[in-house]
Amino acid sequence: MKTGHVALNVTDLARSTAFYREVFGLEVLAERTEGDQRFALLGDDGALTLALWQQSAGAFPTGRPGLHHLSFEVPDIAAVREAEAVLRRLGVTFAYDGIVPHGEGASSGGVFFTDPDGVRLEIYAPSGADTAPAPTPGSPTCGFF
Repeated sequence: MKTGHVALNVTDLARSTAFYREVFGLEVLAERTEGDQRFALLGDDGALTLALWQQSAGAFPTGRPGLHHLSFEVPDIAAVREAEAVLRRLGVTFAYDGIVPHGEGASSGGVFFTDPDGVRLEIYAPSGADTAPAPTPGSPTCGFF
């Protein structure tokens, strides 16, 4: 078994589609931008990765049961740095300053941030993040942001 695609409710389809395309380089596979049932199916090389549904209001409620965060793996720390530069240009709020490891002594790690609706996201590489201290001593970095 493996994860298929992720589907998110969003408040502004155009804004979220632009954000995920810019940050993750996803292409629009299908979309409906008019009427009551607005959606965008985004993917990579024709494969569905992310579905966006415009059917909510407010911000993502991190204090309620459900999704904690979405994590996206990239091949190396250079790709994390590239994503970080895009995110900074977009004015995204980061949970930690720069690239951090997943925990004490871990080489894997990345950047932790939120999308326009407050959904917590992570872009990480399997190695190369061990140049900074872990921000949450004794606990996984991705668990407490």
